[in-house]
Amino acid sequence: MQTTGFRDLVTTDGPFASVYFEDTYQTEDAEKQLELRWRELRERLSEQGTPESTLDSLEAAVQEGDRAVGEGGRALIAAADRILLDRHLETPPATAQARHSDLPFLLPLARYGEVAPPHVVVVVDSVGAEITAVDRFGEVVAQRTTEGREHPVHAVTHAGQVMAHLQEHVDEVIKHNINEVAEEVAKLARSTGAQLVIVAGEVQSRTKLHEALPEQARRLATEVEPGTRAPGSDPAQLSAAVREVIDQARRARLDEVAERFRAEDGRGQGLAAQGLDAVTAALRERKVDTLLVGDVTATNVLIGPDRSQVATKAEDLAGSGGATAGSYRADEALVVAAVATGADLVDVRDRLELDDGVGALLRHN
Repeated sequence: MQTTGFRDLVTTDGPFASVYFEDTYQTEDAEKQLELRWRELRERLSEQGTPESTLDSLEAAVQEGDRAVGEGGRALIAAADRILLDRHLETPPATAQARHSDLPFLLPLARYGEVAPPHVVVVVDSVGAEITAVDRFGEVVAQRTTEGREHPVHAVTHAGQVMAHLQEHVDEVIKHNINEVAEEVAKLARSTGAQLVIVAGEVQSRTKLHEALPEQARRLATEVEPGTRAPGSDPAQLSAAVREVIDQARRARLDEVAERFRAEDGRGQGLAAQGLDAVTAALRERKVDTLLVGDVTATNVLIGPDRSQVATKAEDLAGSGGATAGSYRADEALVVAAVATGADLVDVRDRLELDDGVGALLRHN
């Protein structure tokens, strides 16, 4: 998970209230269930000393926020009476979490809130396409309809030369339309840095579009069965197919990160570190490219005045104001330091066993 979007959170003064909960909205009593979940979360935060103004701001966000479609979750982080983060989560949290603490609790975002990689979805037929582009922050940055020449796109059944001429013209029109779609898809893929191009629609049109895409876009392309431009088509089927492709890409990336870590860690002097001592040292030196988190040890670490300066011992902060260091939960402080130093964050709980539950891929030794 890229952490650049959380910079404001780690430069804001706390304390913070952080909540993560299921926000599935597909039953008749969904509103009632949401009310009950929030009531429990509010009580838990109140018991931890969260100010009423913060609780009221969170409650307003819960009640007034957009409702998710189908299965999902919600993450909210607030300080004083300000909502600093309000995000829908692709995966519902296994258990609701509520925490009032001096630092924002960002770790669950790596497990439940991983944003989809930048991608382009295209639903194509012989006339044109519906194209949607999503950037690296999960925001839809373009929704376009490409319409080519519509008539004639089907040959009239005649014998002899008339039929052959009509079929040739139909093929020429379809080819022109597909090429226009391919050009637009390639342009959006380049501008968004897309890692996936997901192609739905008529079988023949999908095949023709795949062949017409420039090589760079073609390498990113995956075809899915559901989804047509016909009136009455079910968008939920297409959404499910797109989500499965994206989930496969996420899993492949996690596997790649885990394998890279094993390779670097096995080299002895490779670009890897694990355990609290080694990882905090790498964070202080701004060497961490990707912070890997598993079951982080339930302990505290120290942070100096600069939140990138994190350590397990006060003497390690002597050169950066160690005398004013504060003690914070490791599962909060490490992630905050990663955000402060521009490191990515990856949850590897199901893939790696790490010393103290934490590791890192390094930019350099």
